[in-house]
Amino acid sequence: MRFTLTESRSERTAVSPGPLKRATGNREDDVEQRSTLFGAELRRLRIAAGLSLTRMAGLAHYSKGYLSKIETGRKQPTPDFARRCDDVLDAGGELARLVPAQSSDAPLPEADGDGEVWVMALASDGRSWFRPVDRRQVLAAGAASVLSFGMGGGHAVAAEATTTAAFRTMFDQFRSLGQTASPAVVLPGLIAQTHTVRELAARARPRERQELLALGARYAEFAGWMAQESGDERAALWWTDRAVELADAGQDRTLAAYSLVRRALVTLYREDARQTIDLARQAQTTATTARIRGLAAQREAQGHALAGEYNACMRSLDRARELLSAATPDNGPVLGTANLADPVAMVTGWCLHDLGRVREATEILDREIQRVPPHALRSQARYGVRRALAHAAAGNVDHACALISEVLGVVDAVSSATIITDLRRLARTLSRFHTARSVRELQPRLTASLHHEIA
Repeated sequence: MRFTLTESRSERTAVSPGPLKRATGNREDDVEQRSTLFGAELRRLRIAAGLSLTRMAGLAHYSKGYLSKIETGRKQPTPDFARRCDDVLDAGGELARLVPAQSSDAPLPEADGDGEVWVMALASDGRSWFRPVDRRQVLAAGAASVLSFGMGGGHAVAAEATTTAAFRTMFDQFRSLGQTASPAVVLPGLIAQTHTVRELAARARPRERQELLALGARYAEFAGWMAQESGDERAALWWTDRAVELADAGQDRTLAAYSLVRRALVTLYREDARQTIDLARQAQTTATTARIRGLAAQREAQGHALAGEYNACMRSLDRARELLSAATPDNGPVLGTANLADPVAMVTGWCLHDLGRVREATEILDREIQRVPPHALRSQARYGVRRALAHAAAGNVDHACALISEVLGVVDAVSSATIITDLRRLARTLSRFHTARSVRELQPRLTASLHHEIA
């Protein structure tokens, strides 16, 4: 990887290679037939349970008119709605199976090696962004306007232990910064440090090279996470691939399996249950450590929750807890979250919401959110939104509005595309209670956060 600086009056540009393909693929379903079958089955189960349409609407926290349209096939059910009705009617996932979890069958973006480069532009007003540029365009800029910054001579240099320790300390500082600031603040410096560590490793003596490459891989993996937080899936996966390459070069085999866990997070936020489960299972079969297998089992549980598969979800969570309890400390910076006292418990609350068991979810999320450290703002925002979402789905509308009001400022500060995904879900849920005073009062502030620029 080389970094090239292009200077103009308005911006300076750092270039690093990153060719990517666009995801393609569509899914075709017979929507009308599926809606009719679902509606008929919902009506049968509701009557068998002795519930009137009005009573069912109250228990599920949807309007009577909405349920009527679902039962008559005039409106298409969503997976969330199906899982909620399953819970109310104790149907054992029967309704959820009639609304298959989304599966795009679209390949994840990959590097295609066609010579494209990715440009990190740094404008004079402090803004930064990425954009793809053909390598020939960079070369056409000419020696007068393109300045390449190397590392000096090509001979091997000694990487002092204090130097490696300093870069490790800086990585911890970037992780901390990532909890409190937007990706726009974190990414430029993070990318520069990744490049610097990589170049140091390339010129280091053999005994220092392995440690530097492993550290560079952690930098690249975290850059991928920040790219996903900025809403750029393609960049996220490109940096994840670079992390695997650096780790392999440093004889660290953990990143290859963990990259599958990271890819499964991309498909999770696409609400693609099947791909999430498949990727998480691949990670469990290839992982070399109990921690990575445990993180993969957690991700598999989230995929099963999206698919409405309660028993499979609980089995995966049990396996995750067993593996993470047995895991030894990572050799180097920790992979995955380091801010949750009990990650499996928090993920359990997340899964129970997606399974439609919202009251159980609120109990767990209420407890676990209290254990998130005050400095971990990104985690507070993520699980704070999830907690409010669960309370809203449970019909605790005023409480949900109060909870989300407490964290909207943090949501704006950390500027996360993944958190905004859940915030949109919360807004849709609250819209069912639009006549409630707390919802009307919250609406302008919630709308402003939903339109807050993700950087």
